[in-house]
Amino acid sequence: MQHFVSISDLSTAEIESLLDLALKLKRERAKKGANKPVLAGKTLGMVFQKPSLRTRVSFERAMQHLGGQAMYLSPDEIGLGKRESIPDVARVLSGYVDGIMARVFDHQHILTLAQFSRVPVINGLSDFNHPCQALADVLTIVERKPKLAGLTVAYVGDGNNVATSLAHICARLGMNFRIATPADYKLPVPVEASARQMAAESGSQLAEMIDPHEAVRDADVIYTDTWTSMGQEAETAKRAAVFPPYQVNAALVARAKPDVLVMHCLPAHRGQEITDDVADGPNSVLFPQAENRMHAQKAILAELLGEKRGMEVGGRRSELGRGTWEVGSGRAEGGGRKSKAGSRRSEVRGKKAGKRKAATKRR
Repeated sequence: MQHFVSISDLSTAEIESLLDLALKLKRERAKKGANKPVLAGKTLGMVFQKPSLRTRVSFERAMQHLGGQAMYLSPDEIGLGKRESIPDVARVLSGYVDGIMARVFDHQHILTLAQFSRVPVINGLSDFNHPCQALADVLTIVERKPKLAGLTVAYVGDGNNVATSLAHICARLGMNFRIATPADYKLPVPVEASARQMAAESGSQLAEMIDPHEAVRDADVIYTDTWTSMGQEAETAKRAAVFPPYQVNAALVARAKPDVLVMHCLPAHRGQEITDDVADGPNSVLFPQAENRMHAQKAILAELLGEKRGMEVGGRRSELGRGTWEVGSGRAEGGGRKSKAGSRRSEVRGKKAGKRKAATKRR
């Protein structure tokens, strides 16, 4: 794995390996009070076009826990693509830091950084997708429902960047994915097509629909997100008139399984896409999910920046996916396609989809 740009770049085995490493690192810190300083002397440059609570703090703390450090670079300091060309930014930063994390609007900016950087590039969010969030989401699910294969994840709301990465990771790992959106807010067509292909390979199902009650029926996970993302403020009134039937409330949750997990990538607009009683209720995992951003990103950072690529995770046998695999062995039953992580093929079509939907996010 050269970069971490899109979930669709990764094979099933690579995703499973990252999940195992995240679990190991989380348990190591809980048991011993600290992680081994596997990134001692390493620096992560963090390029922000969009402000964030979770992305900045979780990446900074992840680097600190692993013995490294992180540098925050604000929009005004870089002016990505405006004050200085993106290829030049990538080349300059590559001489200073050991890795680059970028949180941007235009997905093409991530692709260009990865093309011209000599160090690993991590997509902290773009208008097309949010792969770090998806990895943290599945980490949260697997801690509570260890066998992922056959689970049903129901996403209710806008078919945005979060939904894109969630659809891809569910399809890759054999989870059924249902998404209920208003007619004009579906997943971008290329995303839906690629997710269907992955689902066919893993033996899972992907279903798009309008009715949120149908989507959540007997679901294992209900997921929602804000109706109006950063950059869509001009659409606030229009969206407010369309999305209320997609609110995750007690009546909707009651149609799912009794032990359903309710998830939201945050920030939540309480009283809009989710009600207080659900966000703070017994099925909610919103805040463990937020914490897991840090643990999932530790795995990404250790894998990309560590001295040993593909760190040993202790030889434990896992049951996260469709089969079992020896962690750290490089072998996976049920496999997945060969990875092209970080390649220029990392959903370049997402650029077109991003222009069509511009699903910018605040996370």
